[in-house]
Amino acid sequence: MAKELLAPAGDIEAGYAALYYGADAVYLGLKQFSARATAQNFGEEELNEFVGYAHYLKRKVFVTLNTVLQQNEIADLTVNLEICRRCRVDGVIVQDLGVARMVKQYYPELELHASTQMAIHNKAGALALKNMGFVRVVLARELTLAEIKEIATIPDLELEVFIHGALCYSYSGICQFSSMTEGRSANRGKCLYPCRAAFERNGRLEHCFSMKDMALEDDILKLPVYSLKIEGRKKNALYVAAVTDYYRGILDGKGADRKKAQNIKQIFSRPWCKFHLRGRNKEVTDTHFVGHRGLLIGKVSETDGKRIALDIGYNIARHDGIQIDIAGQEKPFGFSLQKLKVKGKPVWQAEAGDKVEIVLPVMVAGLKKGAAVYLASSSAVKGAYDYTKPRPREFLQRQPIDVTVDIGADVIRATTCGKEAKIEGVFVAAKDVDKTETAVRQAFAKTGDTVFELRQLTVENSSGRFVPVSVLNNLRRQLLEQIIPDQTTPRFEEIMPRSLPLTKQWIIKADRIDILAGLEADARELILQINPKMKAEEIFRLPKEKLRLALPAVCRRTEDFEPLIAKLLASGYKKWEIANYWGLGVLPVKKLDISFDNLIYMFNTQAVQAAKDIGASRVTLAVEDTLVNLKDLAQCAPLPVVMVVYQDVPLFTSAVCIRENDCRNCDRQPRLTELVKNGKTYWALSENCETTLFAARPFAAAQKAFDVRADFYRADFCLRSYTLPQIRSILQNLKDFVDPEGCEAANSGRRNEMF
Repeated sequence: MAKELLAPAGDIEAGYAALYYGADAVYLGLKQFSARATAQNFGEEELNEFVGYAHYLKRKVFVTLNTVLQQNEIADLTVNLEICRRCRVDGVIVQDLGVARMVKQYYPELELHASTQMAIHNKAGALALKNMGFVRVVLARELTLAEIKEIATIPDLELEVFIHGALCYSYSGICQFSSMTEGRSANRGKCLYPCRAAFERNGRLEHCFSMKDMALEDDILKLPVYSLKIEGRKKNALYVAAVTDYYRGILDGKGADRKKAQNIKQIFSRPWCKFHLRGRNKEVTDTHFVGHRGLLIGKVSETDGKRIALDIGYNIARHDGIQIDIAGQEKPFGFSLQKLKVKGKPVWQAEAGDKVEIVLPVMVAGLKKGAAVYLASSSAVKGAYDYTKPRPREFLQRQPIDVTVDIGADVIRATTCGKEAKIEGVFVAAKDVDKTETAVRQAFAKTGDTVFELRQLTVENSSGRFVPVSVLNNLRRQLLEQIIPDQTTPRFEEIMPRSLPLTKQWIIKADRIDILAGLEADARELILQINPKMKAEEIFRLPKEKLRLALPAVCRRTEDFEPLIAKLLASGYKKWEIANYWGLGVLPVKKLDISFDNLIYMFNTQAVQAAKDIGASRVTLAVEDTLVNLKDLAQCAPLPVVMVVYQDVPLFTSAVCIRENDCRNCDRQPRLTELVKNGKTYWALSENCETTLFAARPFAAAQKAFDVRADFYRADFCLRSYTLPQIRSILQNLKDFVDPEGCEAANSGRRNEMF
């Protein structure tokens, strides 16, 4: 299978570098709706030129519209989709079902790719997205080679996997950590990476969730997928060039070049790992240091705190960047190398194998023999990745227009694309009508710096009038100014407000059968979060007419759930809830009452309409959404909506186990680990090799919920060990729309953006 090498571009220079060093395709973001909102990203003219150049080289360009959109942003979305259409991009990468619906309905010429933010991690989820019209699915990074091979058996579906770059501790798309604690949502492209911070654990500070970088290297040749993706839209052109060049060489049969790998590490790199490609792996976090480390060049053999000596394994030179690991510091000590000696003599550069002496710029406390020394920036490498690029506007893609010019005795009109420009005056008879027509053609062929080019011109001059060239040029300018704004006319149907519910109806959700058994009288509906260990006979104890069965967001082995699902379906259980698209692949959706949980994000009415088109009977609003947007959705959503007013919010779910133990002897039973960050306590629940983080103080939004006018209000009692008396006390407050004591609203850590 021929493979596509897909490289990132945070700006046009990185894009040119990617193409020069062998990328088959480039993915990039626009100024809005990019999951890398802090990258420079592309404006329309840059995108137009870049796509034109890429297509000239017979390469492809994909645009990332991969954030969730609030209701008031739908019109802006159409502006961005129009840009993609005009610039002739090859496809768009999306997370939001509303964006997907808009693309399918109004921009079918754009290929639809499912972002890794959709958290597709099994065959059922990938198949569901294929059935929804996605041409390509970007798989979750957490998958093993065996799991990827299983998904690859789906016919006529392109798969894309990440092969190199930064990793998140959580499955992408189901992390709410930054949003709930800092008011900056990863699903909106604004993550502040709180997972990279230090946490107090068992009396010591650790970066428990700080991931190494992925580097699959020549293992990419084993992947049965179409597209191999390099992460890095926030990296510069040098990094993109080096990584693209490295993997181009592997794909071309040249093997993994050790020197090129070393270049990448000194440009930017955390320690490398294969993540879970070869199987579940706990050696994927860097708990002692964060950020760029560089290329390991040796270890300190002598030091007095003012200077160090070491045997180097890589060439270094004055003005290179050096970093040294200092025990107890979360970041290495870094400096620009100014004084370098070999055999006691000052030198400009030293070669691999030399024993060197480096003078430190300041006295460094805590520096000890054996400390790792890294080359973090090399002048030689900075100059090793030149690339060529086209001249400005050389490959600008112009849009053809057909123009009609009608010349009368007292007015001249020009029309195109349904727009008209006119100039009134007295136009005398022409001495030579052919010269007038030639002048019109010459004037309207001059489209200048605009993106238009004249395809066909019709001149109507039945009375044989003469028009000065200055008038023709003015008429052309007026006409082009008329059609430029028209290029961004929004295309979408408004979804009208609906009748709002008059009564307040309550739902209770829990992950324990015994808890729900005691709450039958307290809610209109009960939702049970099921797991493969549950027995159907125990579930039968719950009132069938009130019960909805919920599937979890993450399921690495659908076969573990299938026997229980089959037994419950055969017993007539019709009401189900899904938290990920894999649920659509294992349930007969058209025969059931399906609710979407809040990790299938509903931020706009287009997304809710897409859920309705799929077969959902209702949706759950996102806990990380703003109060204003929640009110808008409750008013206009084309399906009934559920608002969660109490929950131990799963800040993230990870395929990395936090336990400090030997995996071979682990009982895999639930275990809580206490973590403290900036005085705030969190609990990490580990079970079956996965970790879920939640705050010690539950989320509550009852006081604000009354004004939202949702169809249902929901209280969740999962993750934590609640007792029935505790739950009843909490419910009593919630039903009075009072937040229980000991809770907090979303984003209370910093910006309180939600409420």
